[in-house]
Amino acid sequence: MSQDPQWGRRGKDGPPDLDEIVRQFSNKLKQFFGGRPSRPSEPSGQGPTGKADMRAMAGGATVVLGVLGLLWAASGFYVVDAREEAVVLRFGRYVETTGSGLHWRMPWPVEQHEIVKLSEVRSVEVGFRGDAKTRLEDESLMLTQDQNIIEMQLEVQYDVKSAYDFVFNNATTDSDARDLVKQAAETAIREVVGRNKVDFVLNEGRGQVAADTTRLIQTLLDDYGSGIRVSRININDVQPPEAVQAAFADAVKAGQDKVKQTNEGIAYANDVIPKAKGHAARLLQEAEGYKQSVISRAEGEASRFKQVAAEYSKAPQVTRDRMYLDAMQQIMTNSTKVLVDQKANGGLLYLPLDKLIQMSSQSAPAVESVEPRVSTEVPVTIVPRTPPLRGDREGR
Repeated sequence: MSQDPQWGRRGKDGPPDLDEIVRQFSNKLKQFFGGRPSRPSEPSGQGPTGKADMRAMAGGATVVLGVLGLLWAASGFYVVDAREEAVVLRFGRYVETTGSGLHWRMPWPVEQHEIVKLSEVRSVEVGFRGDAKTRLEDESLMLTQDQNIIEMQLEVQYDVKSAYDFVFNNATTDSDARDLVKQAAETAIREVVGRNKVDFVLNEGRGQVAADTTRLIQTLLDDYGSGIRVSRININDVQPPEAVQAAFADAVKAGQDKVKQTNEGIAYANDVIPKAKGHAARLLQEAEGYKQSVISRAEGEASRFKQVAAEYSKAPQVTRDRMYLDAMQQIMTNSTKVLVDQKANGGLLYLPLDKLIQMSSQSAPAVESVEPRVSTEVPVTIVPRTPPLRGDREGR
């Protein structure tokens, strides 16, 4: 039976020769480490040549093991980015947390590390997926304090603040962490919306709702020890359900009209009330001035009367004459008539009418205002000589 040197078979149909296979494998190792391959008739490992080959194989195996050991030790080096942290585990137990830079740990399977991206902003959507039109009613429908139903869509942005808590107290994948944040967000937003009325949530209270929801989500995540920090909440859309949007629109319009009319009333009041107060203050000041004027005039008249009374007690006739003359002077000053004593002078009487009219217009403006058209004819009345007063007659 012939032997095939390439395949180690006896003939073409016989079973493989195991000795020949071992010899070929040994020859390949010898050639790899610089030894001389043995011939088929030479027993493996016998004679001086076989011993040298065995020593060469032992040395080569040592080199291979050394190289493999270096490669195994080099596999413990790892690099951490500036925005990352690495958690080192030894047989699954926490050892340390390393920052940015080049680090070394014991190679696998003794130790391993997990790199966590701290500054990477992750987001989770509540009430929609991708587009605001893709609504999820089981997430977006919420009940307010006044028993109204609204639809709210929000996006929660978060990052990692503790790599240790994120690895050991959280789920193992980012999808699990996203589910945790999503559940906390749903719980928080429903609680915040349930504490407020529908008008507050729909109109002026969006910022307050977002701030309260952020604080509540962060509290829940801290209680879980998740190592997650909520950075921002964006409320994309808040509106009533589609079936009652028309009624809500009418209610909102009515509220806006109420606010508009209230503002108009306040503006009108702010315009009228100051004017009324100013007018009242002016009337009070005028009344106070009139009061002071009347009091001063009365006090002056009383003082003058006292003075006249004192003088009258000293010289009654002279005082009466003086009072009579003053009264007549006051009366005649406002008169446009000229009185002439016919017995005083029997000659020709010259009357300068122009001068008299000018003097009358200057001394009597009240009469001129009542009678703006003054005739050039001045009536002249000739009266008899006034008899002397009784006091004068007695004095003579």
